[in-house]
Amino acid sequence: MTVLITDPLLEERFIEERKICGSDRWDEVWEGVYIVTPLPNNEHQEIVSGLIYLFTEIVVHGGLGKVFPGVNLSDVDGDWEHDFRGPDVAVFLKTGKAIDCGTHWRGAADFLVEIVSPGDRTREKIPFYDRIGVVELLVIDRQPWALELYQRRDGRLQLTAQSILGKSDILTSSSLPLTFQLVPGEIRPHITVAQFSDNRSWMI
Repeated sequence: MTVLITDPLLEERFIEERKICGSDRWDEVWEGVYIVTPLPNNEHQEIVSGLIYLFTEIVVHGGLGKVFPGVNLSDVDGDWEHDFRGPDVAVFLKTGKAIDCGTHWRGAADFLVEIVSPGDRTREKIPFYDRIGVVELLVIDRQPWALELYQRRDGRLQLTAQSILGKSDILTSSSLPLTFQLVPGEIRPHITVAQFSDNRSWMI
């Protein structure tokens, strides 16, 4: 079910109440339209936590850049709140082109992760990420389980590789010294992340 609020006073009160109680943590604005996304479930947050731990070890401690568990991402400096997205995980390398504006990041993030949840619009964000110059995007789908790696090729963000159960191809990042692979697990599939420079690996 979709709810459309056209009453300006009710809209203002609704948004203010979400800010007060902290429910706006995952809200976004798409070209002036306020988007309320489903709250992530425990499995979703477990995957985010695992990736943040891993990326912090590789990127932050390795002196390569910064890692965020969600961030406001836009393509402008001012009036960014009119049009922004909030990926689940964002990596900004020191060699990258994105600009830290304090309230948000502007432009070409080096590596993003989006985890698909029921009712969200993950894939509808891809044209926006393409437009602002995102270098790589890893989409983690869970119905059915799949890893999709989008990379910038010929000036566009394109699906270049996929890992699914029964065909667990290894996805190799062009921005990070890491590979990703979907493998079977007892309760749910796992994501194996490997650092190809020294053969270290982790399971999320």
